[in-house]
Amino acid sequence: MSKGFGGPGGRGGGMPDTNRPTYQKLSGKRARGVALRLGTYILQRWPLFLLALALTLFSNQLALMGPSFSGKAIDAISSPLGVQFDVVEENVVKMLGCYLFSAVLSYILSVLMIHISQSIVYSMRKQLFEKLTGLPVGYFDTHATGDIISHISYDIDTINTSLSHDLVMIMSSLYTVIGSLVFMWRISKPMILIFLFTVPASILFGRWRATRVRPLFRARVKKLGGLNGYAEEMLSGCRTIRAYGREGEIGDRFDERNKDTMDSYYAAEHFGALMFPGMTLITNLSLTMITIFGGILYMLSQNGTIAEASIFFITLGGVAQFVQYSRKFANPISEFANIINELQSAFSAAERVFRIIDEDPETPDAPDAVALSHVKGQVDIDHVDFGYTPEKQILHDVTICAQPGKTFAIVGPTGTGKTTIINLLMRFYDVNDGAIYIDGSEIRQVTRNSLRGSYTMVLQDTWLFHGTVFDNIAYGREGATRDEVIAAAKAARIHSYIETLPDGYDTILSDEGINISKGQRQLITIARAMLSDSSMLILDEATSNVDSRTELKIQEALNQLMEGRTCFVIAHRLSTIKNADCILVLQNGAVTEQGTHDELIAKGGFYATLYNSQFS
Repeated sequence: MSKGFGGPGGRGGGMPDTNRPTYQKLSGKRARGVALRLGTYILQRWPLFLLALALTLFSNQLALMGPSFSGKAIDAISSPLGVQFDVVEENVVKMLGCYLFSAVLSYILSVLMIHISQSIVYSMRKQLFEKLTGLPVGYFDTHATGDIISHISYDIDTINTSLSHDLVMIMSSLYTVIGSLVFMWRISKPMILIFLFTVPASILFGRWRATRVRPLFRARVKKLGGLNGYAEEMLSGCRTIRAYGREGEIGDRFDERNKDTMDSYYAAEHFGALMFPGMTLITNLSLTMITIFGGILYMLSQNGTIAEASIFFITLGGVAQFVQYSRKFANPISEFANIINELQSAFSAAERVFRIIDEDPETPDAPDAVALSHVKGQVDIDHVDFGYTPEKQILHDVTICAQPGKTFAIVGPTGTGKTTIINLLMRFYDVNDGAIYIDGSEIRQVTRNSLRGSYTMVLQDTWLFHGTVFDNIAYGREGATRDEVIAAAKAARIHSYIETLPDGYDTILSDEGINISKGQRQLITIARAMLSDSSMLILDEATSNVDSRTELKIQEALNQLMEGRTCFVIAHRLSTIKNADCILVLQNGAVTEQGTHDELIAKGGFYATLYNSQFS
């Protein structure tokens, strides 16, 4: 919507980022706010979420029951009365049944959570894109395109990963930790004391590791982003690089950045690799202590030192159960730090998305706004002042009276406010002071759709979408027939070229039309404008991408397009506006000269100097 116009930050473009953004840790209050807001998306699907919660409970309960049956089977084997095969068989079948049904329920749960997360992500991405289409043009002038795209892609993907994986992990881990603790409490209360040492050690090690590794991973992402950005920049300028013979120099610089990136990767991965061995060591130490302590208690229980009624009494099956439950208890704790970090990333991503969703939309039409109809094309700019920021005014007391059907050219040095006037005419921005009228109606009192629909625009920056040549031209008027499209292409002097394409008007243009030349893209946009039946026309350097010979050919077509319309033409090639009804000269945001070409030349002012400098 704003591709052709620049605001306070220029044109605000840029290529999409090719790496994930670095997410900063949120404060507790902000994280809770984001979590509650994400919760509203989950509550909208509460039946499915309750089903997921039930599946989590049943799946983990079955998994927790497995060690209990295996312990009973072991006790039946080691019974003083001999092996009780029927008891062993019964408990082994029950154990296998628990693990089998637990696995089935876990699979169903995973599929269900993927469905829930995708549904939420679909809603969020739809809501985000709809909000972007309703934001004022000024937002896109001050935010890089790559950053906006990262919200739609990377941020949403991060949220999706967290919802589909981390949410299940949290529910499962919480139930597993509590359930394992209950089972171990029933088996042997004294042996639980071992966890007073191992659990704090796991938590402290995990926090220490996360604190040390997080900055390294942020540095890695930053280095990778710099490498990708450099590669993207160099590849886009490959023709210039080769023309100046700088391939070797560019390669050396890439090697330096590549080495820095690999060093940062090595540092992050090297230190991060300590996590698994460290946690494994703590877990193995815990199992060793449990095995030794459990073995001692078992032997004392067997020789009668510990009475069966004592809390220290334990069977061989009980020791085996306790070992299995201790592993189930320790694993979620060891993963806790990773889950927290992933949730922080998801909350940071969600906050970025919500920040856009909460942006103020384009100022709505006035309650009593009317729709323009049968526009004649009388445009009056009355003592307008405007600045993109309060501290820097661009236009100063600009007054222009454009009669219907006349052509008004706007010339002047770069940055003097030519495109700003177009922005105000289209009401991409509202004036700070003064007013603009269309057929006597102040534009803030008419609907934006009808105002913008009264103009046809041909911009310096062409915009073509992925589709056929026919579709791109027919975009100028809904329901345009093939004959009308062909007639417009002929008028724009592009029909003959289109006929030479492999499929003619059905040839697919790639994104931005990169499989045809800039001049041909410009001609297609001119053909698109030919289809419009609006009463006013804006040409912003419309022939800048064509050669002089082609420019002369299409000037006749442009004259045909301009006939009977109120036209505003921005041009640096002053030869293209010699026949304009009125030429407005802007200097420092103010109209310093106006008149026909001959009048301004005769005046000998700034315009005459500018014109003569182009043809001297």
